[in-house]
Amino acid sequence: MTRLFKASLLLMFTISLAACGFHLRQSAALPPSMQQLHLTVNGGGNLRLNMTRALEGSGVTVQDKPGTGIAELSIPVASFSTDTLTVSGLARVTEYTVRYHVEFEVHDGTGQPLVPRQRIDMQREFSYDATNTIGTTAQVQAIQDSLNDDMVQAILFRLQAATKHPGQVATDAAAPASASSTN
Repeated sequence: MTRLFKASLLLMFTISLAACGFHLRQSAALPPSMQQLHLTVNGGGNLRLNMTRALEGSGVTVQDKPGTGIAELSIPVASFSTDTLTVSGLARVTEYTVRYHVEFEVHDGTGQPLVPRQRIDMQREFSYDATNTIGTTAQVQAIQDSLNDDMVQAILFRLQAATKHPGQVATDAAAPASASSTN
């Protein structure tokens, strides 16, 4: 192929990506009061590890221990559940849903709430194949990993929103939000 053809092909690809609205994820802009942060997570699989990586990617120093001047991001609830959605005429399960429930709150270095307790619920649905039970276990794990990644982004978006609209976050926390997507 000629250089001109390759260059024009690359240009068309770049323009089409920009036109479809694709943008790389950016790190969250968190307030100065959250630049030193202690993270506690109860459950949630890889949530602690993924959250730590995302926070550090946003310029936050994640501390091993709480202390004066160190904000506290507490995630006391992070749990998965699997529920049956549909059953075939032969009384066999054909679809499941994986649900992920997380609650979190943030306090500044003096113990004052920065983000009041909030909850986020996500779910994904999948079909069950009785002839491929090994694949189902791997599929559930892949869905949980995906939900974990999405949950980290959702929490970061909430923390960033608290920075930009501190009064609104307290109002929104009164009405629990949920996010749902289907695979």
